Amino acid sequence: MDAGKELVAYLQSELGAGAVLVSEAETSGYTEDWRARFKGPALCVALPSTTEQVAAVVKACAARGVAVLPQGGNTSLCGGAVPQKSGPPPVIVNLSRMRRIRQIDPANNSMVVEAGCILKTVQDAAADAQRLYPVSLGAEGSCQIGGTLATNAGGTGVLRYGNTRDNVLGLEVVLPDGSIWNGLRALRKDNTGIDLKHLFIGAEGALGIITAATLKLHPLPTHHAMAWFAPTDVGAALKVLGLFQQACGSRLSAYEMMNDRQLQLVIKNVPDRRNPLAAMHAWHVLVELADTQGAEELEQVLQQVLEQAMEEGLVADAVIAASDAQRAALWEIRHSVSEANKKEGIGLSTDCAVPVSAVPAFIERATAAVHAEAPGLDIIIVGHVGDGNIHFIPMFSFDAWKALPDPDRMGKHMRHCVNEQAHALGGTFSAEHGVGQTGLPEMAHYKSPVELALMKSVKQALDPANLMNPGRLLP
Repeated sequence: MDAGKELVAYLQSELGAGAVLVSEAETSGYTEDWRARFKGPALCVALPSTTEQVAAVVKACAARGVAVLPQGGNTSLCGGAVPQKSGPPPVIVNLSRMRRIRQIDPANNSMVVEAGCILKTVQDAAADAQRLYPVSLGAEGSCQIGGTLATNAGGTGVLRYGNTRDNVLGLEVVLPDGSIWNGLRALRKDNTGIDLKHLFIGAEGALGIITAATLKLHPLPTHHAMAWFAPTDVGAALKVLGLFQQACGSRLSAYEMMNDRQLQLVIKNVPDRRNPLAAMHAWHVLVELADTQGAEELEQVLQQVLEQAMEEGLVADAVIAASDAQRAALWEIRHSVSEANKKEGIGLSTDCAVPVSAVPAFIERATAAVHAEAPGLDIIIVGHVGDGNIHFIPMFSFDAWKALPDPDRMGKHMRHCVNEQAHALGGTFSAEHGVGQTGLPEMAHYKSPVELALMKSVKQALDPANLMNPGRLLP
């Protein structure tokens, strides 16, 4: 029996034959990303159901020098959760069977969940306890908590609540040697040395496998006020953001922007999506206020700010959601962008963030840079403008993409053109998606030698054999 078959047989004995997938028919959904852009071979897919089983898998792989690829809901946009095309096939460790909510402590505003829990399930469980887990994104119905932790996911709630890193109190992690670190503390203050959880949040599984987390909860907002409006331009959108921040403070919970092309694609490609306004405008913004009390006051403040913005010539048109159903319909537009873009063509998704004040300049410069390379190319823009994270997406039709002599080279070049503009404005090429495979050249280009050396020294200390998700994160 060769080494690969021996390892598979051992894992089957440890986890059960049904929890180790081997055939192409069984593994295909795990070895290819959801947009069908990345695919690579795997020795097998292991589906552990406990932390101890994860540890057994990792220990067995470490003993045999076989790479381990941690995987959550496989919703990555940068190829971070599927095998590479070349190199020895890894063992994929998918945590979808680890989906227990171990504890909810409303008095402490915390909950302990396993890494395979779907984000929406966690949100719903928190809401049942009259609490809010505020990380929210378009893939929340399929992404897993472990994946959001490993990539430090952002989403639409960052403006008010911060990103994933800001909503974690503790972690449980299986380390590259198979040992288990139990750091599931539910404390907000603990000064006993280095805060180890932050090594693993955003590390994309390169330092260990997150198996559970203690999450921070917040009071559940019971009242919302939402509007969809058309700013006269991007600069006007920022001025209106300032008006809302001044009038509402922390009650401002979302401020999302998209250009007309993005809205058009959502309407075209996703059933039952419509323009909330009477006409199409160059820019559209979704704004939401939320609180635990004062429903009428929220609506009044929302209306007053919009009226002021219209008087100042900052807003061309607006509509206020008059019911929960209308509010849900507006959010559905925002959360449909990935589905719409996938159906339309090959979108070269970028994940840039710049200082909020630099958003207009970034969009202008990135547009000029892309059109200098490909005049007239369709550009899709959607983003969390309240925190400066703009997804600037050069879009090719499927036919145009196939006609390119070297599509991979074009994709890298176009993304780099956009990232250069963000970097020149003090920004970053990855705000919430992670690095994965697509971001490796940019890591090498933009990170200083000191930063890369520090990260590599941590990797070397924890994973000297480079078996945890190799070929990702670190160039």
